[in-house]
Amino acid sequence: MTRATADLLLLTAALIWGLAFIGQATAMEHMGPLMFTGVRFLLAALVVAPFAMREGRGGLPAIPAKRTLPLIGIGVAFFGGATMQQYGLMTTSVSNAGFLTALYVVMVPAIAWVVTKVTHDPDAADKAHVKIHAAVWPAAILSLAGTFLLGGGSLNGPNSGDLLVVGGAFFWAIQILALGWLAYDLRRPLMISLIQYAVVAALGILGGLVLEDPTWAGTLAAWKELLFTGIISGGLAFTLQSIAQAHTPPSDAAIIVSSEGLFAATFGALLLNERLTLLGWTGAACVLAAVLIVQLGPLLKRPA
Repeated sequence: MTRATADLLLLTAALIWGLAFIGQATAMEHMGPLMFTGVRFLLAALVVAPFAMREGRGGLPAIPAKRTLPLIGIGVAFFGGATMQQYGLMTTSVSNAGFLTALYVVMVPAIAWVVTKVTHDPDAADKAHVKIHAAVWPAAILSLAGTFLLGGGSLNGPNSGDLLVVGGAFFWAIQILALGWLAYDLRRPLMISLIQYAVVAALGILGGLVLEDPTWAGTLAAWKELLFTGIISGGLAFTLQSIAQAHTPPSDAAIIVSSEGLFAATFGALLLNERLTLLGWTGAACVLAAVLIVQLGPLLKRPA
């Protein structure tokens, strides 16, 4: 596969994820966020399962038993990210959610830096395949400014939905780092995803049964959103990403994937009649600039 083809696959995945924000938002008219998240990732697990089994028949080693519990823990972090984003979409716009979710790109190196300081392990970031660069600090400032402006730029700041989406981005940053630290040598990306999807599905459905009042009528009413976000967004888009990232540099991949925020804003305008104010677009530009700085900064001082 050529690099151009790989980049096109990543762009397709980003477009799908941007469109998935629409389904996530409209599904809340029929289902609670916990049950929706659980059923969505149950469908994603069912889609990924045969590919994960085929991956195991390709001669790759099985996942060691000692890694199973940590992987379940990573699935819990994934559940935190998905659930907070879903709750956030109940009170914020698709456009805001798309841009604010991209903050995980800034959070990953920042959290890795904190971990290296707290644990006094200078190799911690390398173990997670995260390069900490001084560019992360101006990017963090830009991302905070962007969050404030996307929330309206008032003294009240972002609304509860915006803050929940930012919290979800934090959990996804934790999930990405934990995968780097614990699962980087397993070479079983599809099986790892299957485990995570299964954990999210179990927690979501159990939480929905206990804390919400799910009905079959509500689930059936949201069938279009569930099929798209579960099968297309969860199953297909992830597979495209897994294939493409083997043929394009990680920095390029992160930048392309971060375009899901732009796609979310575009589809929000076309399908939900959402509109960002001038302050909102300025905030979105700050978030995107922060993402680009984090990804491009380390490339500016490559050794000769």
